[in-house]
Amino acid sequence: MIAPSYFTHSLFEEPWWLDLMAPDAWGECTVKQGDRILARMPYSRGKGRFRGRALQMPLFTMSLGPWLAASEAKYAKALGKQKDLMSELIAQLPPHEVFQQNFHHSVTNWLPFYWKGFKQTTAYTYVLQNLKDREFLWANLLDNIRTDVRKAEKQLTICTDLPVAELLRLNRLTFSRQGIESYYSDARLETLAVGLEKLGMGKVFYAVDAQGRAHAAVLIVWDERSAFYLVGGSDPELRSSGAMSFVLWEAIRAAAEVTREFNFHGSMLEPVERFFRAFGAIQTPYLRVSREVGLEKWATGMKGILR
Repeated sequence: MIAPSYFTHSLFEEPWWLDLMAPDAWGECTVKQGDRILARMPYSRGKGRFRGRALQMPLFTMSLGPWLAASEAKYAKALGKQKDLMSELIAQLPPHEVFQQNFHHSVTNWLPFYWKGFKQTTAYTYVLQNLKDREFLWANLLDNIRTDVRKAEKQLTICTDLPVAELLRLNRLTFSRQGIESYYSDARLETLAVGLEKLGMGKVFYAVDAQGRAHAAVLIVWDERSAFYLVGGSDPELRSSGAMSFVLWEAIRAAAEVTREFNFHGSMLEPVERFFRAFGAIQTPYLRVSREVGLEKWATGMKGILR
């Protein structure tokens, strides 16, 4: 396992993750005092219609945003220091027309970004914070999840050595059942799954029956601070087995051996939120911060024309 840097909130801000998910497309703003980093904010240059003019979240990345060194100053002075550091980070951002980032849930002060023309909306994830106490975790599951797990463990086993093609298949089936198109390619998901396995920072868990059929799978990533659910999928013809609840429960148990908490990585989708909430996790808000510089310039110009 790669040890976390002192200047990050989560693994998604780590250089190894950004190298994996945004190769040759990420950078960072830093404020230093001598050799010590006082503030840092990584960014990823988006692709598509904005090309290099958008600073957006890489695929599968839950949070970026500013990291600031802890301060022992009085509260008012600490807030003033936060303003100065965030303002310096913002000033270092490369030219862009669109900025979109999710901040780590521990970052609650975005006021310096507001003063620079950014906007914010609140999103939610769900976090299990007491992974070592299995009895506590089990007691906090809703009845439907416990029923699924009990049913599935009688007919399914968990394995982690199936070809990654099985994850891709189950993931595609899930999108197809929901009638929506995947926003990432099989190649990107395969790169992620294989890369995490090689680094020792993640694993795919499969629920398999006696005939060797994979009913469901989940991919999780971890460091010593937290594990995160990334993607999953299930076979719609085998959903009655309770496999999705079972494989996610077993992934949580495995995460307890290597880290302190489990983050479900969202979701704002109502059916997914209902499923994650049933695992007894704590609803946790985080900030989505954005700015559209090009649109603001266009709107200002139009005001001048219409006067």
